[in-house]
Amino acid sequence: MNFALILFVLTCVTFLFWVAERWKFLPERRRKAEEAARRFEADNREAIDRGDATVIDERNRLSERILRQPWWLEYTAGLFPVIAVVFLLRSFLFEPFRIPSGSMLPTLHIGDFILVNKFDYGIRLPVTNTKIIPVGSPERGDVVVFKYPMDTQVDYIKRVVGLPGDTVEYRDKVLYVNGVEQKQTGSRDFVDDSTMITLEERDEQLGEVNHLIARDGRRPSWVPPQGILRKEKSCDYNARGFVCTVPEGHYFMMGDNRDNSEDSRYWGFVPDEDLVGRAVLIWANFGDMSRVGGFR
Repeated sequence: MNFALILFVLTCVTFLFWVAERWKFLPERRRKAEEAARRFEADNREAIDRGDATVIDERNRLSERILRQPWWLEYTAGLFPVIAVVFLLRSFLFEPFRIPSGSMLPTLHIGDFILVNKFDYGIRLPVTNTKIIPVGSPERGDVVVFKYPMDTQVDYIKRVVGLPGDTVEYRDKVLYVNGVEQKQTGSRDFVDDSTMITLEERDEQLGEVNHLIARDGRRPSWVPPQGILRKEKSCDYNARGFVCTVPEGHYFMMGDNRDNSEDSRYWGFVPDEDLVGRAVLIWANFGDMSRVGGFR
């Protein structure tokens, strides 16, 4: 389901009813109310002249009844301002997402509701996602929401590890960018609550960003050939991992749960036009509200 398209259609439809209400239906109701009030006053002039409150109230109720917005306009034209504000905020500023899997553990947990900044990587048209105003580009270490390359109707979230032109190497579960080892320190147990499997949690220095990763001792560092959905020409897979050169206008993404993440190792690079925005905040987790706040 393309929610952006549905919201766009709702905005357009309610806008048309809002315009019709403002310039056609409301003036007609006002004209009818004025005509009814004149007829009423002509029939009840003496009572109104006497200041009969009952008659005056009856006249006012008649006008209110005629001016009242019908239900079908109340649920179309009446909702336009609210729908328009939601559409603009969601399209150009911030969009909420829910984390459905554990591929970004220990950074993001299943059930985290996150807020995604939509303008950091350029102002884009809603629905088509076409960039119209360049603002910025992803930096190494950003957590990014993007369109899944194998099905652009699906949104994915991963961490940017390779920028355009970078050489990304993953060898024996250690990441190298342009030949520089991205240092890992510490070793702690981390229990994945969804599977009750104990993983090894480490700190990784990815460029300027220090963040957490998880490693699964049960899994090898190499990528199973049968798991590769799309093999990139600039990627070389071997028994210890892989080496990839990221083409211009593309990014290499990996999950923080390194051995339990389907990412660019399996389906290739993410083009700039498929970026949605940068994840900046956990705004809710109804299973654990202590998780609310920023993350690295």
